[in-house]
Amino acid sequence: MTKAIRAGLAYFALVFAVAFLLGTVRTLWIAPALGATNAVLVELPVMLAVSWFIARWLVPREAINSAAEQLTMGVTAFATLMFAERGLAVLLLDQSADLWFRELFGIPGILGLLGQIGFGAMPLLVGRRI
Repeated sequence: MTKAIRAGLAYFALVFAVAFLLGTVRTLWIAPALGATNAVLVELPVMLAVSWFIARWLVPREAINSAAEQLTMGVTAFATLMFAERGLAVLLLDQSADLWFRELFGIPGILGLLGQIGFGAMPLLVGRRI
């Protein structure tokens, strides 16, 4: 396993731990009060900031120096995130994989997906600044 893949898995795990906690708060308290779209709009900047801080710490720590390594790190993290999200939807929320996929294309789902793409791009974005 390359260092970029290991870094991507670490990046995923650290950000996902925070996202799991915030997602629980969003689902149980914020969404019922504000609606699903507004709840995602509240959570999204927080998660992008968390992603930025973790990527900013992890990229130099793991010596992910080249754009190819940074891209590999981000793609690994993004793919792992999508797999985990699908798994949680199926196992914890009792959704079909098809329903999970279809929900990606509603407004809250599109906003969340854009945030997840931002999460995946963050190692490359912060790597350009280091």
